[in-house]
Amino acid sequence: MKVLVCVDDTDNLETIGTGKLSQTMAEIIEEKHWGSCTAVSRHQLFVHDDIPYTSHNSSMCFGIDFSGDLEGLIDFGAGFLKERSAEGSDPGLCVVPLDDGLDRAALMDFGRRAKCEVLSKTLAYNLAKDLGVHLSEHGGTGDGVVGALAGIGLRLSGNDGRFRGWARFGAPGTLTTVATLCSEGYVDGVKTVDGDLLAPDTGIWLAAEKVKTMFSKNRRVVMVTRTDGDQGGDKALWRTLTKPEIRQY
Repeated sequence: MKVLVCVDDTDNLETIGTGKLSQTMAEIIEEKHWGSCTAVSRHQLFVHDDIPYTSHNSSMCFGIDFSGDLEGLIDFGAGFLKERSAEGSDPGLCVVPLDDGLDRAALMDFGRRAKCEVLSKTLAYNLAKDLGVHLSEHGGTGDGVVGALAGIGLRLSGNDGRFRGWARFGAPGTLTTVATLCSEGYVDGVKTVDGDLLAPDTGIWLAAEKVKTMFSKNRRVVMVTRTDGDQGGDKALWRTLTKPEIRQY
């Protein structure tokens, strides 16, 4: 069974972030031999004065190739958030089996709306009930259920967010190729900001020591943009994104 798990609003400014907490949750699930977990993806939601958030208003989602008891997974997730979420946070949990009867379009629409609208907890609960998916709150106001449900929809879209953690492919100024980046095993391709996948022999200039991977067309990709054509004495038409550019995703 394929299952998506999403959590939102588990931290405060003094504690570890929701991304780290989600990663720990995934690691414990694997330790319990309930299944193999995919990388955690971060999904940016609407930043608005009417929406309380810790720093950036984003939710964290990961997938499981699941072989355990679904109710046991939900109970574990609920207990984990109650125990480990920070004081003053408003944690929400969403657990969704990806079966054939799931209305994925409704979830994706909710996710898209959450990037540009102020959505209510009531709206989130009503949709979860209609779809038959688990959605629960575990402290504070519980408003994190909005982000938890939205993160599921955005992950399902296959075209939103960036993956937790930084990849290190070499020092800034290094010239590499698409094939070399993809040889790392967790990179499925290199894509331009205009949406084009690049050929394996294409030269890529590393603009920074650390690189983020993004989610695009259900692939984990490195995003690149055009250069002036001459970087460090080597010809390369493309470079990786800088940290400020990555924040747009």
